[in-house]
Amino acid sequence: MQQLNTNSFDETIYDNSESCLVIFSRENCHVCKEVVPMLEELQGQYEGKFGFYYIDIEAEKNLAQRFPLKGVPSVLFFNEGMLKGKLAGNIEGAEVENKIAEVLGV
Repeated sequence: MQQLNTNSFDETIYDNSESCLVIFSRENCHVCKEVVPMLEELQGQYEGKFGFYYIDIEAEKNLAQRFPLKGVPSVLFFNEGMLKGKLAGNIEGAEVENKIAEVLGV
């Protein structure tokens, strides 16, 4: 998963209007260590159709504060430059796949 900073986030989400998910996480988060590998596994299924990105909330505090995150991990889903959904906590692959389908309208 490609890591984003404020500039690359704005370019990816708003300038390119990419359909994608962004996980807001941090290194020492126990639940994140379970969710991130699951997302990395799913990523291959969506190559070229849906982007997968990572933001370290410790390194990008300003970016994390732009969204109403109740904690980490939080996965935000974007399409055409707009926030289309959010999942948080110890999520399952099926939840992510359902949300991606919903965001893409498939």
